[in-house]
Amino acid sequence: MSSDRYFTLGDFVSLQRGTTYKGNLLGLPGPVLLGLASIQPNGGFRQGAFKTYGGESPEKITLGVGDLYVSLKDVTQSGDLLGSVARVPKNVEKGRLTQDTVKLVFDKKAISAEYIYWLLRTPIYREYCRARGTGTTTLGLAREDFLGFRVPVPTEAENSLVELLEIIEARVELLKETNASLETIAKVLFKSWFVDFDPVRSKSEGLEPEGMDGSILSLFPDGLEESAQGVAPSGWSTAKLGDVCDYLSRGISPKYTEDDGVLVINQKCIRDFSVDYTKARRHDPLKRKIDGRMLKVGDVLINSTGVGTLGRVAQVLALPELAIADSHVTVVRAGPLLNSTFLGQWIARKQPEIEAMGEGSTGQTELAKSKLSDLPILIPSAPILSAFDELVSPLKSSIALNESRVSSLTQLRDTLLPRLISGQLRLSEAIAATEKILSEAI
Repeated sequence: MSSDRYFTLGDFVSLQRGTTYKGNLLGLPGPVLLGLASIQPNGGFRQGAFKTYGGESPEKITLGVGDLYVSLKDVTQSGDLLGSVARVPKNVEKGRLTQDTVKLVFDKKAISAEYIYWLLRTPIYREYCRARGTGTTTLGLAREDFLGFRVPVPTEAENSLVELLEIIEARVELLKETNASLETIAKVLFKSWFVDFDPVRSKSEGLEPEGMDGSILSLFPDGLEESAQGVAPSGWSTAKLGDVCDYLSRGISPKYTEDDGVLVINQKCIRDFSVDYTKARRHDPLKRKIDGRMLKVGDVLINSTGVGTLGRVAQVLALPELAIADSHVTVVRAGPLLNSTFLGQWIARKQPEIEAMGEGSTGQTELAKSKLSDLPILIPSAPILSAFDELVSPLKSSIALNESRVSSLTQLRDTLLPRLISGQLRLSEAIAATEKILSEAI
């Protein structure tokens, strides 16, 4: 090794790059493709609807649970993905590298893969990668630079910190899995009631849907009829979205401030149907008034600018403080004929359609308010909407609470990460902080 205290990644790690793949073999049985989209900016695995690959997948470019892989390129100039590391999660039994990702092959067992994983998540390493990125439209990190990163041999305290970070990540993943399950329940119920009309069909056939209370079933009509949107339950009405919303408008162009100000939700905050407040910025309300622009719990936010971001949907389930949206985000608020629980599920289901509504040249696409307002919506009766809200609102409350816990754990993780290299580690304080948050995240 380079010294008694320091070594380079290349002292015990080699890299195996992936290969290109054939598009016509996507979706066929095989390993999951793990390309750039599977890596979070600055590190971590990004869950998603990944595609399998039925083509050639040599053993040397496949990955198993726990394997580490990195991106040595970034298609943007931010450098957030350059050198970022990910770890194959338990729900991906077998993965396959692409031409954009490389696997870390450990030649020696002296250093744990867990330590390296967290080392490659530290701010010092991230700045190291950004400083060595080359290229104009696409950034690249040379293999020699990656392998030349100097890191300290872990002390006992640093190994203990790694154990804490592992515990934090495991709890974060558990909370996210719980939320995914809760959201699935809400989606299934919405589809059953308002898309497939299962209660109506069952009632018309003299059947009682399994698991449905008779008092709820009695709220539904017993037949279907033709409507402006095709077949729909008898008595339900149709309208344009804009006509049944109390508010449908873009946010404001913020006057940013680094000091105290109002939280501003931007497009980066909206991903995977949730709002990440850690990516928000601050607006100076003295320079531009925010009267009537404040967000409310239940508001639905829609990214409204740019290919790849336009159409993303999230609902405000909780507000940590006063907040507004910026001009690239459309805010939709339910009127008296709807409720926010129904509206949130309805718009989330419409996300693919909204994504296709962008207008303009490549890179400059915009979501027109008029097109969003004109979306036709089927409106159930008030008692049915109320029953749906009573069943789904508790799920949404649990999701919001879990998201808050994830945010606290993530902030703790980000506070601890720099100490993995800096040496400024008070292990007892770190353990106490971790135990406190974990006890609240049960």
